Amino acid sequence: MITIISATNRPDSRTEFVSRNLFEMIGKYTDEEVNLIKLSDVDPAFIHPKMYEEEFQHPDLTKLQDKQIIPANKWIFVSPEYNGSYSGIGKVFVDALSIRKYAETFKGKKLALVGVATGRAGNLRGLDHLTTSLNYLGMNVYPNRLPLAKIADHMVGEAFDEETTKTLDGFLEGFVGF
Repeated sequence: MITIISATNRPDSRTEFVSRNLFEMIGKYTDEEVNLIKLSDVDPAFIHPKMYEEEFQHPDLTKLQDKQIIPANKWIFVSPEYNGSYSGIGKVFVDALSIRKYAETFKGKKLALVGVATGRAGNLRGLDHLTTSLNYLGMNVYPNRLPLAKIADHMVGEAFDEETTKTLDGFLEGFVGF
């Protein structure tokens, strides 16, 4: 199973656009089940003062972790650039997942990183920060991280321009084989 995580809580964002397109495209390269988690759809009530105690983990987060995170052998983490790094909601989501079944959630899983930015670096610094954090958790990060810079320039209706589509195809094909 492959799980794609749209790591923003902004609905209808460019990060969700990228995540949705990756979800629609990846079927060309794998027969595995693929899931899409949009953090904009996750109940924000999982963030509370006792969230770091297993018995108080929000039941919706537990269900999501058990059904879409733990069974996934690969993740694609699509992260927007926020203040020169990755999103706070992405960080707190990973933190919340680390409270229970830590090893089953992270250890040895393969992960691809996609950065989304309106600027010219494609969230490279955020992808560096994510790589460090997720390596610490025991995940294996696909070396070909994908920074998508000036994202609005590459969006055409509900898809991407031809050049970006080719880049995404190569990225997905490589990651599936990773």
